[in-house]
Amino acid sequence: MTMEEENMQTQSTTSVSNENQLENQRYAGFWMRFWAYAIDFAVVSSLSGFITGTIHLYNEGTIIHLGYWTLQGIISSVVFYLYFVLMTKKLGQTLGKMILGIKVVRVDKTSLRWSDLLFREVIVRFIYTTFFVLQFLYFVVAFTKEKQGLHDMVGNTRVVHVE
Repeated sequence: MTMEEENMQTQSTTSVSNENQLENQRYAGFWMRFWAYAIDFAVVSSLSGFITGTIHLYNEGTIIHLGYWTLQGIISSVVFYLYFVLMTKKLGQTLGKMILGIKVVRVDKTSLRWSDLLFREVIVRFIYTTFFVLQFLYFVVAFTKEKQGLHDMVGNTRVVHVE
C-alpha cells in the first residue's frame, strides 16, 4: 500500500469515527438551550449595565446620542455580540452553557471557525432581534432530530451535552 493510499484510508477512518462520535453525543434540547441563553442574557446585561452605568455617571446622567443610536446602546450591543462570539470561539461554550453542561461543536469535530461564529452568533442573532417574529424560529430546535436551530443547520454546528 502506498503512502497516499494509507493517508486516504486514515482520513476515511477518521471521518467515520468523527461522525460516530457525534452520533453518540446527546443533543441539547430547546429548554436546556433556553435556560443557558437566559443565564447568558443575565451575564451580558450585568456587564453592559456596569459599563454603560459608569459612562452614564461620568457624563452626569446625560445620554449621548450618535445619530439614531445612543452610545450606551452601541456599547451594549458590542458587549452582547463579543460575549457570545469570544466565549464560544475560545471555550466552545458561554457561561450559561458551562453551567448547564452543554457546548457548541462542529459536525466534523474540528474547532469552530470564525466564519461559523460570525454567522451563528452575530448575523443570525441580529436578524432574529431585528425581526421579532423570526425569534419563533428558535422553536425549530424542539422538533428536529438533532435539536438544531436554523443557525445550526446552516452553520453545520450542534449543541451537545458535555460528557
